[in-house]
Amino acid sequence: MDEDALAEELRQSVGELVRAVRGVDTMPPGESAALGYLDRNGPLTTADLAQRRGVTHQSAAKSVKELTSGGFVRAEPHPSDGRKLLLHITDAGRDRLRGERAQRAQAVNAAIHDLFSPEEQRRLRDGVGLLSRLAAHLAGR
Repeated sequence: MDEDALAEELRQSVGELVRAVRGVDTMPPGESAALGYLDRNGPLTTADLAQRRGVTHQSAAKSVKELTSGGFVRAEPHPSDGRKLLLHITDAGRDRLRGERAQRAQAVNAAIHDLFSPEEQRRLRDGVGLLSRLAAHLAGR
């Protein structure tokens, strides 16, 4: 397999894996993504969330509205720009996100044990470090 084919096969496989894992989510993808960004990056505005997710402000605002009404996000006035609101993940939001992540991990764990022999599981474990390095490099870290 040439290098371009390897890159394309990896891209497709990782994309399929991500979509399959998201299939076990109980939250809409936009809401889950917004909680994830707030959890990892701290308080953000709706515009920041939209930009980071690569969606319209309107789409991000819809997710924020649902998360706020569910008690998963709270808004407070932006300290330097009174026209904006700064969004914070709440403890309930962290708990919900933790539950979603655990559910995803359980689904992946079950599939690994169903599909792979102990030797294949070892090889997969070794490959995770390589994938992490690749992701960090592509993200510019």
